[in-house]
Amino acid sequence: MADQFFLLSKILWFVAQPDHFLLLMLLFGLLLWRRALGVFLVWTSVLAMLTISVYPMANYLLEPLEQRFPQPVLSEIKEPIAGIIVLGGGENAEMSSHTQWPEFNQAADRLMALPGLMLRYPDAKVVFTGGSGSILAPEFRGGDVAEQWLNHQGMGSRVTIERDSRNTFQNAIYTKDLIANAEGQVEGKWLLVTSAFHMPRSVGIYRKLGIDIIAFPVDYRAGTMRFTPDLNTNMNGLNTAVREWIGLLAYHYTEKTDVLFPAPVSPIELENE
Repeated sequence: MADQFFLLSKILWFVAQPDHFLLLMLLFGLLLWRRALGVFLVWTSVLAMLTISVYPMANYLLEPLEQRFPQPVLSEIKEPIAGIIVLGGGENAEMSSHTQWPEFNQAADRLMALPGLMLRYPDAKVVFTGGSGSILAPEFRGGDVAEQWLNHQGMGSRVTIERDSRNTFQNAIYTKDLIANAEGQVEGKWLLVTSAFHMPRSVGIYRKLGIDIIAFPVDYRAGTMRFTPDLNTNMNGLNTAVREWIGLLAYHYTEKTDVLFPAPVSPIELENE
């Protein structure tokens, strides 16, 4: 079932991804050009592309996601920290296999935050979870890149690497198994490190599985709302934002999260206050 969900989500996203969707609109519009619908599709796709090329529309979608969970002040955390969970996604696994050196993408902050956290919490368990999200090249796994980079930093021996997960839900499932089987388990909360835009969905999944976490968001993407003539950057941001909102909907309606838009305080905690 998990593999079916993964495959279906990849197929649907290929169509729904904004740049692909606009291209499909344009193609269908050209095929139907002699009809009113065709003219509408062509002009809609062209105008949308022109707007995106000069204005970072993604910021309107990214800001609510990124501001949902503020980064905590570590010195003010009173609860004991049992461990640190880092979600993969910042690794360029296929490129790393070619260069034989750890290569990263824009989400590299997820892993780069880890050395400082490990120094601050020397007794905390550490789990990095990330396999391959690719259908065509599943042999290239983020966990392998993370392990290589951590070994270069002299920290690899302390980190448990999970390299079989293919999406955020599997990240959480496999992490739960690792936590349950860990030796010398320490009571307390787990710091969850991932991109700020990705934090609401991630928190919802881990809460659903009963893992007591504190959100530690990194990798902020939303910038200023101003004229930005950069189609590639603006479109990439829009792809990221739309994908995350679709992910929130899909994970909630397939019962992988309890609430549609998880908040810093869970509904159960609110009832107990």
